[in-house]
Amino acid sequence: MEIRMNAFTTGKLKQSIGDKGGIIKLFYDTEDCGCNGVLVLQVLDQPYPTDIQVENEPFTIFIDRQQAPLFDDIMSVEADPVFPVYKVASDDSVFSTNVPVKDLRKQAV
Repeated sequence: MEIRMNAFTTGKLKQSIGDKGGIIKLFYDTEDCGCNGVLVLQVLDQPYPTDIQVENEPFTIFIDRQQAPLFDDIMSVEADPVFPVYKVASDDSVFSTNVPVKDLRKQAV
């Protein structure tokens, strides 16, 4: 699987990660949503054992191996120029136009 991004999107995601470091995970979040899942871009300290790495630069992006069949071989992530959300799509379909970034990194005490 490959995830493509333009320079604007890369810049916005770099802002989300900041200086703390971390990885990005494309994930269908089913917690507290009452539905089949909401697509989110999670920022994590490290991947989970069930995560697999996706080809992308300049970020290390992961997906859950059980969710991998839900995505196409080539995906794109595009930042919205006005709102703090992203569009996730492929050549065949639009997965969501309202994908937020959810920072799940542990806060240093």
